Amino acid sequence: MSDPQQQTLNLPSLVFVVILVGLSIRYFFFSPSASTDTRSSNRGRGADPAHVDQILQMFPQLNRRDIQWDLQRNGGSVQATTERVLGGRGLERPPPSFQPVQPPPSSTPTRPAPPPPKSSHPDLITRYNLASRISAASQPEDAAPEEEEASKPQVTWSQSKAERQALLQKRREDMVLAARRKMEQRERERAKGKAKEV
Repeated sequence: MSDPQQQTLNLPSLVFVVILVGLSIRYFFFSPSASTDTRSSNRGRGADPAHVDQILQMFPQLNRRDIQWDLQRNGGSVQATTERVLGGRGLERPPPSFQPVQPPPSSTPTRPAPPPPKSSHPDLITRYNLASRISAASQPEDAAPEEEEASKPQVTWSQSKAERQALLQKRREDMVLAARRKMEQRERERAKGKAKEV
């Protein structure tokens, strides 16, 4: 009647298979894993200030509060927030009830940025070594700059790199000296105006 080749499932085997399938489904879909643990802890306490600063360095135009809201919503994923910004979707505005956790003040006092190093050449005359040209250039004070420019011959662009560099350097020096003469002339006019008022 029954064929020994044919295998049947008995009740204990069937129960064992159902329990095994149920546990595997629970393990893969419903168990809290390490990644969801960190995500749930991030949701509870807000966004990591280091992540917020990292995104602010990449996108300084964004609002800190918006970044914190987006990081809290996506579980603290800097990559997801960056992709959202780069994708052009922008960040959603947080609701008015959202109160981000402010990072605690650091125990080490923050120093202001050191001032930029002072240049060894305080002005353009010293920087471009034009002091000799100032003393050598004894032009009358009433000479107009337009007349000075009109008297200069038109120089064409040279094929030689050295000549072009010399020409541009001379033009730069002439512009600095002309600006200095204009400034000195304005100062003399102001001094004359103040002397007339008194």
